[in-house]
Amino acid sequence: MTRHEKFDTTDIADKKFVLATDLDGTFLGGSDDQRAGLYNWIAANRAQVGLIFVTGRDPGFIHDITRKGDVPRPDYVIADVGTTIATMDHNNLVSPIPELEAEIATAWGDAGTKARFVLNGTRGLRLQSTLFRYRLSYDMDPANFDESAIETIADLGLDTIVSDNRFFDVLPKGVSKGPSLLRLLTHLNIDNRRVLVAGDTMNDLTMLKMGLPAVAVGGSEPSLIDAVRDLAHCYAAEAEGAAGIAEAILHHNMFAA
Repeated sequence: MTRHEKFDTTDIADKKFVLATDLDGTFLGGSDDQRAGLYNWIAANRAQVGLIFVTGRDPGFIHDITRKGDVPRPDYVIADVGTTIATMDHNNLVSPIPELEAEIATAWGDAGTKARFVLNGTRGLRLQSTLFRYRLSYDMDPANFDESAIETIADLGLDTIVSDNRFFDVLPKGVSKGPSLLRLLTHLNIDNRRVLVAGDTMNDLTMLKMGLPAVAVGGSEPSLIDAVRDLAHCYAAEAEGAAGIAEAILHHNMFAA
């Protein structure tokens, strides 16, 4: 389903609709046909549809999946669970926006070294090999996880997020997908009412709770569904992945004629 998009120069603040979406299980979820349906619709309406990836993945992953044209190229990227805020150019290169990342860098400081030290040998955690600038990520074994690690990290003045019951992230205090997305939207002067936020795991909760039109796609982590159940602005889709996003666009009437 390779597609070749013409690079759109319309200012994202002037677009009719902006999709801010998680990747794994959300924008990349669903069947091939369901993904193709959403991606082709975005490509056909790119002058009116803005796209922001909000993901735990690193910039290199985003470059790789968009380079061949199988996945639409986003206008902007929030990566590394909110610790990277960046643009993406027509060469699929992700470039951090220094003025938006300055507070994140300051909040992190040398926390990576300290957090690695105190978590070394913690039962149920295995440090991932990928190097991140302002976060630490661990694979987590929920059956053996020592929950005291959460308090240990809090004592360092840092935040933790457990998602999909198998990932454990250490982040700067107050930094996650939601605050970083809000910072980007404010910087770009985008009307929040025109933004649909989509996710499927607990590391998406902070952006689903912001009050913007939102969707927890079908097949979402049960704890996420429980957390957003009473949020009137957050729709729980039946369809999974890309089809769940399409379902929510209709439910929220985000692209009416």
